[in-house]
Amino acid sequence: MRALLERFGQATQDTFEEIGRFWSILGRALYWAVRPPFDPKQWVRQMVRVGVDSLPVVGLTAAFTGAVLALQTFTGFARFNAEGYVGSVVSLSLTRELAPVLTALMIAGRIGSSLAAELGSMRVTEQIDALTAMATQPVQYLVVPRVMACTLMLPFLVSFADLLGIGGGYFVAVKLMGANPIVYWDRTFQYLEVNDVSSGLIKAAVFGLIIGTTGCTKGYYAGGGAEGVGRATTSAVVMSSLVILLSDFFLTKILF
Repeated sequence: MRALLERFGQATQDTFEEIGRFWSILGRALYWAVRPPFDPKQWVRQMVRVGVDSLPVVGLTAAFTGAVLALQTFTGFARFNAEGYVGSVVSLSLTRELAPVLTALMIAGRIGSSLAAELGSMRVTEQIDALTAMATQPVQYLVVPRVMACTLMLPFLVSFADLLGIGGGYFVAVKLMGANPIVYWDRTFQYLEVNDVSSGLIKAAVFGLIIGTTGCTKGYYAGGGAEGVGRATTSAVVMSSLVILLSDFFLTKILF
């Protein structure tokens, strides 16, 4: 019984430490993000890494998600002659929910893990300590460009995913299932409002902030050599994914 209570207490302490580290890195990143000197080249390099380099995987994910969604809804709606509303279902589902969440999960796996591995390697090889010794603020130099790149580029990626997803739905519904293309496009935009798109982009920015901060936090506080870097990488992906799914519920409750 005592051992069980000790494990529970240790797990609770570890959880609060993780939460404290997350908010500490986030607060310091926001503080240093608006203080000179700025490094535009590093910001652009990280934005290209997060945004441009992720376009293929995000595009494929969105296109096939829209295609499968159209296939499922078309066959289901055909049972009561409502095939004309496939475009509405695809556009609303993608812009409000599927594109932001799926894009964030893909970026958490691709970028969040690499951020943790990169900063974790720098921590265990004492490169971060060397920056501090040279009077360079490591959070401003390492964390700020990465967190801001994730926050700014996720809305861009979600916009791209919205277009590719609707295009995938159009291909399946019109080209494969024989739906009327004019009706498909008319119903796609008939019930789609500006708030549907803007809310998805707001979600994307929050998810980007979570991914960047979690990945950098895990790497910044990594320890234990190569094994510790591996644990930090895995933990960054798991924690980012869980926080994205949890925060999605509350963001949906607030925005809609």
